[in-house]
Amino acid sequence: MEKHRVVITGLGVVAANAIGVDNYEKALREGKSGIKHWEELDKINLKCQIGGAPDLSSINLGDHLPRLLAEKITNKGILYAMLAGVEAWSDAGLEPNTEERDFNSGMIFGAGDLSFDSFINRPFPSYPIDNGESRKLGSRTISECMNSGAAAYLNSILGVGNRVQSNSSACITGSEAVLMGYEYLAQGRADRMICGSTEGDGRYIWAAFDAMRVLCSNSNDNPEFGSRPMSDSSAGFVPSGGSGALVLETLESAKARGAKIYGEVLGGHVNSGGQRSGGTMTAANPEAVVDCIKRAMQSSGIKPEEIDLINGHLTSTKGDPAEIRNWVKALGRSGEDFPLINTPKSMIGHAVAGAGSVELIASVLQMSKDFIHPNLNVENIHPEILSEIFGGCIPTSCQSKEVNTVIKANFGFGDLNCALVLRKYKEDE
Repeated sequence: MEKHRVVITGLGVVAANAIGVDNYEKALREGKSGIKHWEELDKINLKCQIGGAPDLSSINLGDHLPRLLAEKITNKGILYAMLAGVEAWSDAGLEPNTEERDFNSGMIFGAGDLSFDSFINRPFPSYPIDNGESRKLGSRTISECMNSGAAAYLNSILGVGNRVQSNSSACITGSEAVLMGYEYLAQGRADRMICGSTEGDGRYIWAAFDAMRVLCSNSNDNPEFGSRPMSDSSAGFVPSGGSGALVLETLESAKARGAKIYGEVLGGHVNSGGQRSGGTMTAANPEAVVDCIKRAMQSSGIKPEEIDLINGHLTSTKGDPAEIRNWVKALGRSGEDFPLINTPKSMIGHAVAGAGSVELIASVLQMSKDFIHPNLNVENIHPEILSEIFGGCIPTSCQSKEVNTVIKANFGFGDLNCALVLRKYKEDE
């Protein structure tokens, strides 16, 4: 079977520090944090009282979404997905299919747990089911709670008629969705796919993470300092919400309609550590991580020395040094030979199921615009990291630099791994 080249033709993003691709790029360059203190988390006695949430009050939803959806949908994870998806579709120069289905276009759009978010935003003080008032739930409860709700509502706007699928794989959800879309297009089974993921935010889902004692609890009085990946004072991740969407397209389709091309997806890999040999529900099996990265490069036909930038998972936890060790082993590059590495989590926190897609947007922007965004709050790099790589490989200010090849990885609960390789588009390859 002929393998088709797959390019990126549209981007959309809703992040804690910016809504919209242009605003997000500006925020990344400036090192703008979207992490704030939440009074409601203080009132319910959470240890971590900070988080990142996209500021929906900064936009008029009716300017971006159909009136009915803008006025009726309360689930923020779904709202984020619709906003990011509509922006990406438009950015790709495409129009929603208002009359007929587009059988040449499909969607893979994942989500975390939308039910937490749905109940948070319902206008009642307690669960009406327990009070014998189930009719007060309303007709949208199921569609806003189901994992496939984000894709379903987005497709009610776009009307794509090829495969429409929702994946849910914890923190790798977004990168996995893009890899799945890439593989589908490479097989020639569609002309284009809109791929991405979303995660809501708020006290219920954040309280669940707080109960696991994995969140940062020592920066409530200094929220913007809370997320500090690769720092020697990292104290847990900062939760957030958001969504990213990418339009992937076969090169033939993109060229035929004269679409702008942000870059090319060369390949990737997804695997599991099986929760064995050091891998657990919350910790990655290092052998599986190394294997995933190596296989991603093999499938992409690139060598480690070609990588200009690593966009890591790097959650601001004790797992960061282990992740760096795994990158060193997988690439066979260390010290000053190690590539530049960053993550937007220092600015936006960890968007869980939305993380991979929001961070992939950052990867694509850096590659297409030739800049490296800073890592915040990492003035004192963890000593275990410094024993593996040169400190200058961790930029703390925005740099103008040619970026031709990026490798992006996420590692998720359940011992799941995903890595993708992106490259600047070159027509003659």
